[in-house]
Amino acid sequence: MLIIADAADVSGSSGPSTAAYAIKLTLGLLLLLLAVRQWRSRPGPGEQAPAPKWMASLGSFTPVKSLGLGAAMSGVNPKNLALSAAAAMSIAQAGSPGGQQAVVLAVFVVVGTVTVAAPLVVYLALGSKADSTLNGWREWLAANNAAIMLVVFLVFGFVLIGQGIAGLS
Repeated sequence: MLIIADAADVSGSSGPSTAAYAIKLTLGLLLLLLAVRQWRSRPGPGEQAPAPKWMASLGSFTPVKSLGLGAAMSGVNPKNLALSAAAAMSIAQAGSPGGQQAVVLAVFVVVGTVTVAAPLVVYLALGSKADSTLNGWREWLAANNAAIMLVVFLVFGFVLIGQGIAGLS
């Protein structure tokens, strides 16, 4: 995404391009649409949110299969694509040299992987003692997934819309 944003010259010689702000505005609107979709599909009061079918089989995955699933889900997930595109646009708009962009991109990747790495670190540190903690986390996330995703979509959607409007005005 960063390479594409750089190639599109979103920073421009006279400041960030109008196209970059229009893309941010569009991505923000897309995230708000995802928030509306998330709100409408949330489980009713007292209902259990259905777990995705793939989640039930996670315990039997090999490390290679887990890596493949993680890569596929992060690469084709609309939420991840929109957020990655917005981050790449912001990094490219700064007009920093390639080395500085690489550092900022590395920080973005590290921050983005903290939620994935935390359970792994807990498992590696505690071994089988981590089972109850990790199962509790999984149950809480499954029960609150709709609310979590709604908040994420709303926050990032409004931030991107604000950036897009500010840049276009």
